[in-house]
This record gives sequence, C-alpha cells and structure tokens, in this order.
Amino acid sequence: MMQPMQNEFKEDAPTPSEDSAGKKLASAPNRQSIFTKFMNSLVNMGLGEPLIKLGINLFSVIAIVLVVLMARTFYRQAQDVPEEAEPATGPVIEATPAESLSALDIPITEGINRSAQLHTNIPSRPRNELSTYTVQEGDTVFGIAQKFGLKPETILWGNYNVLLDDPHSLTPGQELIILPVDGVYWEWLGGIPFGEWAKFYGVNAADVIEYPGNNLDPNAVGDYENANIKPGTWLIIPGGKRDFVSWSAPLGVTRENPASARVLGAGACDPVSGGAVGYGSFIYPTNKHYLSGFDWAPQTNHNGLDFAGNTGEAIYASDAGVIVYAGWNDYGYGNMVMIDHGNGFQSLYAHMSGLNVGCGQSVGQGEVIGAVGSTGRSSGSHLHFEIMAGTKVNPWSYLPPP
Repeated sequence: MMQPMQNEFKEDAPTPSEDSAGKKLASAPNRQSIFTKFMNSLVNMGLGEPLIKLGINLFSVIAIVLVVLMARTFYRQAQDVPEEAEPATGPVIEATPAESLSALDIPITEGINRSAQLHTNIPSRPRNELSTYTVQEGDTVFGIAQKFGLKPETILWGNYNVLLDDPHSLTPGQELIILPVDGVYWEWLGGIPFGEWAKFYGVNAADVIEYPGNNLDPNAVGDYENANIKPGTWLIIPGGKRDFVSWSAPLGVTRENPASARVLGAGACDPVSGGAVGYGSFIYPTNKHYLSGFDWAPQTNHNGLDFAGNTGEAIYASDAGVIVYAGWNDYGYGNMVMIDHGNGFQSLYAHMSGLNVGCGQSVGQGEVIGAVGSTGRSSGSHLHFEIMAGTKVNPWSYLPPP
C-alpha cells in the first residue's frame, strides 16, 4: 500500500508557482553572493565607512520626517475635536468650515522677529526722594552726574551751599545731595507769591507742589499761587533752572577801569594809561597743550580751560598787553593774573603758585608771567585759562591747533 503512494507523489508534476518559487530559491544564494562581493569590493576600496555614515544620515532624515508627519496629524486631529462650551446667550453665528477657506481668505499679519534673550531687563523705578553721595578721589561734576543719570548742572544746582556753583570746589569727603530728577534744590523763604518764585526757575507752582518728592499736601497748601508753605522749607524744583552765581572775574576789566575787579580781592590794580597792545591772536599759555581738568563747559559754570602742568612750570602771556590784576582772588581762583590786551580782549590765568608780574606792567606775547600751581579752590596743579571779549568765549576758538 505504501509503495503506490510514494510513486504517486513522485510522479506529481510541480505547479507553475512551485517552479517559480524553486527558481527564486535557487537564485537567492547567487544574488546574495554577488551583493556580498560588491560590498567587499567597496570596503576594499576604502568606501565602507562613508557608506555607513551615509546610511545613518538617511535613516535619521527619514525618522525626522516621520515624526513631523505624525505630529501634524495629531495636531489636526486635536483641532477637529469640538470643545464643550457654555450655551450662547447671543445670536449664533455659523462658523465657516476650515476646509472651505482658501489661503487668500486668511489674513496675514507680519510680525517682528526677535532673537531669544538670555536675561530679562527690569527697568529701574524712578526715584522721588533725595539721596546723598560722598565725593571720592578723582570724581568730577560730570562723572557724578553720569552715575545718577543727571545733567552736570543739576549737581551744582542741588549743592550751592557746598560747591558755590564752582565745579573746582569738589573735594574728596564732601557729602553731596543728589536730586531724583534734573532741576534745582532751593530754600523757600517766602516774602513773594509762590507762583512768582516758581516762575523764576522756569516752572509753575503746580510743578513744585504736586511733585511727590516734596511731600506737600495740596489741600493744606491751598491756593497754589499764594501757597501756604512754611518759610525755610527746601524744595525740589523738577525741570527748574537758574543762573549761576558768579564766582569768577567780572567782565570789562580794562587798563582804564581796573577798579571793577576790586570786589575780587587784593590783586586789583589802579588805572593805567598806555602800555602794550595785543596782536589779536593767541598762543598757548603753558608748555602742555592738553587738559588735566575741565574743558570749556558753560553749562556747569566753567568758562575756561584747565591746562595740564606741574607746580612751578612756566605760564606765558597768551598775547601782549597790560597787567590789570595781579594777586590773590577771594572767589576761588587763588593767585590770579589778568591781562588787558587793549583791543577788546582780556585773558585770565588762575591757581598760580607764583607771579612774575605786577599791576600796570606791560608784557609781550610769550613772556613768563608766573608759575603753574594749585592755589584757591583747586583739586590739583593746573592752569585755569580764560579769554574774554565782552563776554566769556571758548578759548579753543582762538588758540592754534595743539
């Protein structure tokens, strides 16, 4: 019985599909052998590692694309889920299906691209109260003003009792009042309507009374123009301005009228007739043609140049003329010389350590008239130099290039 079955099995012919499969199975080793040989040849040529890297990169790109596609599909599905909302109390407006909107139907708003910030800037809160500052070695009115975001003149206008409107008065250890805003700090003494007092500083009464830093009660003040403020009260005048109190030499000190400088101190001279007349051009009064202190800065009541120099170095007459002041100045200039050039110009030399000239003496341009020093209100050796022509002018406009 078994033998016929075996013969029957052997005699069955393979079907077309079985024949095809058999051929595939037979050819697989050949193909695998060819692919293996091809890969081995690439490795032998040194291309194996680059191909591996290329394959990894391609796999990474495909993986990223799949992740992005899956995320977009998930996001769209989340948008399609309707949210439960409270019953509407107003008219119902049918929403247009998103599928029916074209790209032109959607408004486009142009934005501003901003780079990522690693920190947050927190603006400082404005001050309303006075503060104090102790002057350090090397400080200037300009530097102190910059530290507190104020104008240099505000430092002077807030500290008249200490600095007397003179930036040279600044010395280490002084305690200065620092205003919270640019303006003036002054004492209300009464005697005139408050509105007129405020107008003198270029503001109105409300600017002063309603400023939080003055701690005034508008109800207690009453009528602003005739404010009920106790005399002797010091007030911040925000935005206020005032003229500087003159501490330097007066204008118009000529050889014919040198007595106008008598208020300045013992160096005033008697009238002089004749004498040398200047050329109308000026030379540098010191050997060094650069500054070691303040520049020309009328906004801080500094109407001259502070030329560098060591104590004892020569000071020269910037132009020919006659000495109309020679000696001590009571207003901060120390030892001072003034020359009338006889042509509408005068020049001034201050803080000198010594004088080589006297009243009424004629001097030529470039003649030594004294020595550099640090007398009077001075923070170090230098020459304070001014030129006047009916008003104080910027010396840089009359001196040759350095």
